[in-house]
Amino acid sequence: MKLFKSLLVAPALLGLSTPMIANSTEIDLGTISNYNQNKIDLDSNSFKPNSYKKPVLLSGGEGLVEESFDETSFSETTSASFGSTFYVGSVENGTAGEAVSFTYDFALDLSTSFTGEDSLDVAIIGGNAGVTSVDGIMGGDGTSDALVLDGVSYTFPLGSATVIVGDGVGPDDMNTGACAYSAFTDLLSDCGSNNVGGSGDSGFAIGYDFGNGFTLAGGAAGGVGATDESDGLFTEEDASSFGLEAAYTADTYGFSVAYTDDEATTYWSLQAMVAPEGFPSISVGYETDDDDADAIFAGLTFEEVGPGSVSLGMASTATDADDLYQYELSYSYPLNDGMTITPGVFITETAGDDETGVVVTTSFSF
Repeated sequence: MKLFKSLLVAPALLGLSTPMIANSTEIDLGTISNYNQNKIDLDSNSFKPNSYKKPVLLSGGEGLVEESFDETSFSETTSASFGSTFYVGSVENGTAGEAVSFTYDFALDLSTSFTGEDSLDVAIIGGNAGVTSVDGIMGGDGTSDALVLDGVSYTFPLGSATVIVGDGVGPDDMNTGACAYSAFTDLLSDCGSNNVGGSGDSGFAIGYDFGNGFTLAGGAAGGVGATDESDGLFTEEDASSFGLEAAYTADTYGFSVAYTDDEATTYWSLQAMVAPEGFPSISVGYETDDDDADAIFAGLTFEEVGPGSVSLGMASTATDADDLYQYELSYSYPLNDGMTITPGVFITETAGDDETGVVVTTSFSF
């Protein structure tokens, strides 16, 4: 009961603090607009580069020179996006104990475009998640509070297709999928297709959108570990992964089929979803391997339940789990555009005692 009281009080305190934070950043635009109204003249050309027809004065003092600017050229720009998640909760019969824990993870994504159609992406992560029973279920990133480079990739157009290549890229990186479920735990986040990414950690993927709802994607990855010559990239010795996916998505329904060859095992994955207006979305998934082991997934997402949404789902714990499943129920509600609180519960069946957990996550994005 102490755990439930703590978990209920935490969102309330966060909710009460939000108005104070918002008020501290309010700006009186009317007051600002009164400053120096007659001293600055701005028009539609004020922020355009100097025309090549007009001479400019260089800062070195050389005088007026003819400097050429191409107003249609693209200036490369780097943008940054940040995200962090707090995890507070406990797991009964958890593999790492039952104590109530607080952990967090952090992510920084840097994106640079050189042509306006490409993107060089750098992912940096950090946090202390990854050590508690809660972290094992929620999938938080644990780096012992250090910032770690998690991946570097480059995405660019190739004719009518799109290609991504780099470290941290798997054969499924351009897959469309067909899932409308908002997962709470890490296991259900792939909607039943947990093995389509393969085991490689560096590779490429290519995707093609036919423009009528149909998409085709494929890719390959290798270099697992890359600690010696037996773990190279796309060599005979390394554990390379290859994958293909075909999908069709419309506004209210979709389906996909994916094939993955992970050398040791091959997988077939199926997904389907339907999201009729005014009703909860339904997502299902099925995965099987060449040993006839299989896994299933089903999830419902109820949008606009009060200020938030409800997710209810279940999935096999693994393709060879022998009828062991994980169940989850969560309620996600945004406090503002950059902050979301999600309390949830889950039950994970095991060969021994089942694990039961109560977790509250608070996610920030900016």
